[in-house]
This record gives sequence, C-alpha cells and structure tokens, in this order.
Amino acid sequence: MDMSELIDPFARLIEDVCTPAAIREIEQGGDSSAMWNAFVESGFLDALVAEESGGAGLSLNDAAPLIALLGRHAVPLPVGDTMIARALLAAAGVEAPEGPIAIATGAGAVPFAAVASHILSGTADAPVLIAAKIEATGVPHDVDAHVAGLNGAALRPIAAVLRAQLISGAAGRVMEMTVAYANERVQFGKPIGKQQAVQQQLSVLAEQAVAARIAAAIGARSGLQPKPADAAIAKHGASLAAGQVAAIAHAVHGAIGISEEYDLQLLTRRLHGWRLADGSESYWAGLLGELRLAAAASPTADFIRGA
Repeated sequence: MDMSELIDPFARLIEDVCTPAAIREIEQGGDSSAMWNAFVESGFLDALVAEESGGAGLSLNDAAPLIALLGRHAVPLPVGDTMIARALLAAAGVEAPEGPIAIATGAGAVPFAAVASHILSGTADAPVLIAAKIEATGVPHDVDAHVAGLNGAALRPIAAVLRAQLISGAAGRVMEMTVAYANERVQFGKPIGKQQAVQQQLSVLAEQAVAARIAAAIGARSGLQPKPADAAIAKHGASLAAGQVAAIAHAVHGAIGISEEYDLQLLTRRLHGWRLADGSESYWAGLLGELRLAAAASPTADFIRGA
C-alpha cells in the first residue's frame, strides 16, 4: 500500500477539524464531540486493528506518520492512545467502547485522560478497561495516574513509543514555526534569522527535531509490544529533544511565544507534557543502564547493535 493514500487524507482531516481555535475551545472545556466524531467516521481509529477483526491491519511502523501528525497539530484528544487501545483490545477479543480511550501506565499524568471516556491499563495480552475518573492536574485534559488506581506498568513501553511519535511531530512543527518567525522578525534593520547567534540556535533546534524523529522511528520498529530497549531509546531521545526544542523556540520567539493568542504554546505545552508522561528521559536512561549492566559480558558495541 502507498502510505500517501492514508497520510494525505489523515492530514487533511486534522487540518479541517483541529484548528487552533478548536484546540483552544476544547482545552477550555468546550464540546469535543464534533472533533471526535470526525475521527470515528474516518475509520482511522482502527488503523492498527488486524484485518480479520475489521481494521486496516497496519503495523505500528506504518502508522507512525499518522501518529506524528497528531502531535504536529496538537490534537487535544487521545486519538493515538485510542488507536493503540483498540488494536490491543481487538487482539484480546474485547469489544472497544465508542468513546476516546487514554492509556494509563502509572508514570506521571495521563495525557488527555480528562477528555477520555475510558482508561486502559493492564497488559498488552490482557488489557483492562474502566470508565475514566477525572482529577485535574493543571495541565489541560491530563489527570493524575494514581487516580485510576490501576496497574499499567506493562503498557509503559508502547505508551512511551506513542509519546515519542507525538513529540516528533510536534517538534517538527515547532522547528518550522521558529525558522519562519526568525526570517520574518526584523530587528536592527534585518531579520533576526540573519544573526549568527540565532542561526546557531536554529541549527541546534533542527538537529533536535531530527533526533526526535529518529528516536521515535526506533521505537516503532518492534510493533505494539516493543522491546524494552527500543522503547527506552525512543522515549529517552524524544524527551531530551522535547525540552531543547521548546526552550530554543521560546528563546527565539521571545515574549510573543508565551502569549495565549500565539499558537506556539499550544505545541510546546504538549512537548513538555509528553516528555514527562510514561517516564521522563531520566527514567528511560535508568532502564537502558539496567539493560546494559544485565549484558555486562557483551562489548558495548555489540549491545548497541543488538539494541
């Protein structure tokens, strides 16, 4: 299958229904049903469900560009979570609910759980689904993981890969916005993007955006039950990049970047939220260290190639 046949329609769908105004409305407590129904009617929620169960049968690697688009446009609903949840539920022979599903792994706040109808935890082979319970964290539409009282640690690797994909999409968009702003903002008679110091920062920003994309791709390669090392590399690399991308973008934009009416903050807030969700870079660095120590007899080069 030519993936552009899926990517292009999905991109148009998001651009049509997920405008900055729509994001703000939903984050402020507005009705999200119209946006959600658009995703339901598109059929993309079953992209990862096996064909014999009525889905498109895409691998996670194939669907990765779709998930990155959700991050690129800061979609304020757990669409990526639901795509993964529906695939896991179908494989386990459990009928998925109609509403949005958020994945809770017990590490940090659960992104978008406050606009989800259900929370998924348990394991990939035995997923557990309960009605969502809401307790605000101060981040729009996130809830504390402990509120659900569930054990979803076994889902942490796939959730981490999901957040890495979202980060990669958002980081690419933030880079584009920042470069465009630097080339348009004139100070002292020329665009600030012509200043050597700003150019150096933009080069680091571009480097980190690419690093996030590469890390996310490593995570997606082993499917819906990713290898621990793949998940660790993906989330560690993407989370590291998220912090630097957001910091440089705001440094280049200055005060306008944090203003409510400017769209940059819609993305950078999500970068920080996804960076911390399901284990930050420190958590996944620790896991990588444990894996390396467990293979102490192998040369480091072999460990890296094996990972």
